[in-house]
Amino acid sequence: MKYPITLLLTVLLVTAGCDPDNNDIVPEEIIQENPATFTAVGQIDIGDQGAAEIAAYDPATKCLFVVNNSAGVVNEKAANFIDVVDISNPAAPAKIHSISLEPYGGAVNSLSVSAGNVAAAIQATVKTDNGKVVVFNTADYKEVKTITVGAQPDMITYTPDGRYILTANEGEPTTENYAVDPEGSISVISVKENYAVTTVNFAAFAGKRAALEAGGFRIFGKSNDFIKDIEPEYITVASDSKTAWITLQENNGIAKMDIPSKTITGIFPLGFKDFNIAANAIDVSDEDGKTELKNWPVKGIYMPDGIAVLETGGTPYLFTANEGDAREWGDFVEAVRIKDVKLDATAFPNAAALQAKAQLGRLNITKFLGNKDGYYTELYAFGARSFSVWNGLTGAQVYDSKNELDQKAIEFGVYDDKRSDDKSIEPEGIAIGKIGKTPVAFVGMERVDAVAVYDISNPQQPKFLQLLKVGDAPEGVMIIAAKDSPTKRSLLVVSSEDDGVIKLFSPAS
Repeated sequence: MKYPITLLLTVLLVTAGCDPDNNDIVPEEIIQENPATFTAVGQIDIGDQGAAEIAAYDPATKCLFVVNNSAGVVNEKAANFIDVVDISNPAAPAKIHSISLEPYGGAVNSLSVSAGNVAAAIQATVKTDNGKVVVFNTADYKEVKTITVGAQPDMITYTPDGRYILTANEGEPTTENYAVDPEGSISVISVKENYAVTTVNFAAFAGKRAALEAGGFRIFGKSNDFIKDIEPEYITVASDSKTAWITLQENNGIAKMDIPSKTITGIFPLGFKDFNIAANAIDVSDEDGKTELKNWPVKGIYMPDGIAVLETGGTPYLFTANEGDAREWGDFVEAVRIKDVKLDATAFPNAAALQAKAQLGRLNITKFLGNKDGYYTELYAFGARSFSVWNGLTGAQVYDSKNELDQKAIEFGVYDDKRSDDKSIEPEGIAIGKIGKTPVAFVGMERVDAVAVYDISNPQQPKFLQLLKVGDAPEGVMIIAAKDSPTKRSLLVVSSEDDGVIKLFSPAS
C-alpha cells in the first residue's frame, strides 16, 4: 500500500510523543530503509576472550542479553554470566546487570528471548554430562525454570510462536582423551506444558549410513559410532514453527525436524566443493609471500556452522555459513598438512611441486577422506570459504557464493593471509532480516572481523551490498526488526568472542 507523505509525517510526529514500549506505531510497510547503508551507531566492550559470544534481544526491556564466559576463560573456573545491556539509546549501550550462572554448571553457550523470558543453554561442568536450559524473566532476572537436556547444548532458540524451545546438543567427546563420547541430540521443550522436554538422537538414520556417506555425509569418530559421532551445531526454524533445520557441522550435513511430533525426518548430505573450478579459486598458502586466488586439485567440505531460513514462493531456502571445523581430541587429530602426506603418483603426477610450502604444502586437509592404502588420491580441505543456499525441502544446493567473500575481503583490505592454509575467512554466523522491503542476509566472517551484507530478494542470486568492520572474531550476528528496535529503525547487532565487543549498526533511509 502507498502512503501519502503527509500521513507518513503525521505518523512520525505522533510516534515522538507516544509510549516507547508501543512497538506497533509505525506500520512496517512504510519504514523506508536502504539495506546498502548500514553504519556503526554504537558499541560496548563487556570483557575479554569468551565474552560477547552470543546476544539475544528483548523488545520489552530494550535490552540485550549477552553470553559472558570471559572470567571462566581467564581463571579456568565456571565463572560465567549473562550480561544485560541496555540499548534504549543504541549510541550509548550500558551494562546494567549480570546474571550469575555459577549454580547451574559450566559455560553458557547460547541465548534466546521470547515473551519476557530469556532461555540459556548451559553445558555441564563436565561437558560430556547432560546440560541444562535455564529460563529467566527478562524484567527481574529471576529463575523461571531449569530443564535437563542433552550433552553440551551448543545453540538454543525459541520457535517464532514461543511454544517450544529447541537446543542443538553437540555432544563432543572428552577433550583430553576421547574416553567419553555422548550422543549428539536435539531437545524439544514444550513451554506451555510446564517445560516438558523430549530429547531425540539420530538412531533412526543409522541404517542409511552408506547412502548418506555416498552423498558426502561424514562419520569418522574414534568409536566409529553413528549415533555418537553426529554433532548438531545450529538451528533455524520455519515461520510457522512446525519445521526446524539443524546443521551437523563436522558431519557435513543438515538435519530436518518436525517440531510438533518431535521427530527428525531427514538428513541432507551436502557433498563437496571443487576448488579446481575457476570461480572457486582460493589462496592456500600462508608462506608464499602473497595473496593470490588460484585453482587447486582440492575439494572443500562445506561443514556449515550458522544457518538461517528465508521462505519465499512456498520454498524454504536455507542459508549456511560454511566455516569448516577439524576434530582434535587428545591423540585423535583429524587435520594434516599436505606436505606431510603421501600423494598418489597417478592422481598427482606433479606431487613434489604441489607439496612445496608456497603451493599446497601448507594447506590443512582431513585424514579421513581420499586416503587409499596410505596414499591420497583426493584432497579434502575444511570448509568452503563461502555461504550457500539450499532448498529446505530437498536439500539441493541452489547457490554458493564461490570465492566472492575472499574477493571482498581482499578488496576491502581485511584479508588475513596467515589463515590461507586453514579455512581462510571462516564464515561462521548468519542472520536474515527484512530491511525496509528488502530481505537481507548478514554473514559474519570470524578471521577477517567483518560482516558481509547481501540483498537476497532472489535467494538463488544474492547480491553483495557492503562489508562492515566489527570486533575480533564475530560469533553472534543478529538483526533487530525496525518495529522492535528502540529507534524504530533496524539494528544489526554483532557480538565478537575474542575481544568482548558488541557493535551496533543501523541503515539510512
